[in-house]
Amino acid sequence: MAGRRLHPCGMRALLGALLVVEVVSGAGGLSTGAHGSPPFPALSLNQTPIEDCRAVCGLNASDRCDFIRTNPDCRSGGGYLDYLEGVFCHFPPALLPLAVTLYVFWLFYLFLILGVTAAKFFCPNLSAISTTLKLSHNVAGVTFLAFGNGAPDIFSALVAFSDPRTAGLALGALFGYLGLYVFYVVTVILCTWIYRWQRRRSLASSVPGTPEVPSDAEEDRASSNTNSYDYGDEYRPLLHQETTAEILAHALNPLDLRKWRSKSTYWRALKVFKLPVEFLMLLTVPVVDPDRDDRNWKRPLNCLHLVISPLVLVLTLQSGVYGVYEIGGLLPVWAVVVIAGTALASVTFFATSNRKPPRLHWLFAFLGFLTSALWINAAATEVVNILRSLGVVFRLSNTVLGLTLLAWGNSIGDVFSDFTLARQGYPRMAFSACFGGIIFNILVGVGLGCLLQISRSHAEVKLEPDGLLAWVLAGALGLSLVFSLVAVPLQCFQLSKGYGFCLLLFYLSFLLVALLTEFGVIHLRGA
Repeated sequence: MAGRRLHPCGMRALLGALLVVEVVSGAGGLSTGAHGSPPFPALSLNQTPIEDCRAVCGLNASDRCDFIRTNPDCRSGGGYLDYLEGVFCHFPPALLPLAVTLYVFWLFYLFLILGVTAAKFFCPNLSAISTTLKLSHNVAGVTFLAFGNGAPDIFSALVAFSDPRTAGLALGALFGYLGLYVFYVVTVILCTWIYRWQRRRSLASSVPGTPEVPSDAEEDRASSNTNSYDYGDEYRPLLHQETTAEILAHALNPLDLRKWRSKSTYWRALKVFKLPVEFLMLLTVPVVDPDRDDRNWKRPLNCLHLVISPLVLVLTLQSGVYGVYEIGGLLPVWAVVVIAGTALASVTFFATSNRKPPRLHWLFAFLGFLTSALWINAAATEVVNILRSLGVVFRLSNTVLGLTLLAWGNSIGDVFSDFTLARQGYPRMAFSACFGGIIFNILVGVGLGCLLQISRSHAEVKLEPDGLLAWVLAGALGLSLVFSLVAVPLQCFQLSKGYGFCLLLFYLSFLLVALLTEFGVIHLRGA
């Protein structure tokens, strides 16, 4: 059914534009100290004067590198590569088109990384969690998927609100934000329980022999692709008892030679680009498959995951800020994680066997879910930084950049996750996450971030809309939510293609009005 795979991506991008424009226009180019700083750094007001980074294109070629390195507005708030420094410090002006071309190719490869990680690692683990905990698709979407999509943004919000110039709210309103999110999740869970109770009653009172309606956790499971390690298992001899080394080698091999020989040239070329990503993900992300007898238990690799996956977690969260933070000035966090992971892996290896998964093997689904979510966030952060660098090169204004490239880049990780879930047979989970993730980011991110700021400074933060554009953004957001609130019940919650087209058309209309407002074509009378 075509309508079941639609979800409000236009609304997600609209919210992304609203949040990004507020940050870009209100906070300028403040650095959040994503590299080499302790968690939640407090930024001083006495810093190098901030000048618009786009001014670099008007300088002499000899001055551009120093400008990029010394201007706070040219520093990225996260990520591992400094793309602006790469363009203006490592490429001469004559080779600027080459640098842009290389960045575009790297951008497309990041999209490939996002797709592989979401399809073969993030979504299968989320499906395993939903099956293990017997969650409905709606509950899984507004809880685990929303948390996986929004957790990195929450940490970014915590860092952003540590700046004394950042806007804020009164203390009571902040507790209201957090309480509202808890109320929202409880409401979804309660409604799901009532729905299941009513369905059980109707089935009990129905005519005997009536086929039972499949539950949320069972529906469409046949169409989901939950096995990421199953590369060529069907070709192996059934009576051969693999050694530990053979299990590890097969588990880390992303290429099926027989499948390779039967595929087209295009598939092979794409597979060559995917191989490094798939190998890295196999090495760092465990996947649990409840549909298999062994639940995808690979003893040597899963024990290796107990060391590598937590290490990836601390080195990808906030671009490694927490990983390099020294505990008591003696030992970095990553070293503590390696020591603890090695001890746990050793115990697991000697307490389990190759043939039978341990009783707590389902916990690997949570580890794989978190690890793949942070891999997606890391790739999405690099996408945002590349798009921002291209905006500087092409001299796009901060508002235009926030409305377009940065809004799309900030949403790309969530979009890949939701699209993949819908294509694998979980449209309701993806649809729920489109709303649940946004609500989680706004209520928990703003609420918790401002609470931490108030606890430090004991001062209220004020959010003051500046200019007509802020009202355009807020008004478009409100209208889109009201439209969905009215349209979805009118369609008896059976969404059609028309609903999806209307959302996309609404977003394009909003984007046009917002850009016309920014360029002064639309303005208040007398302004």
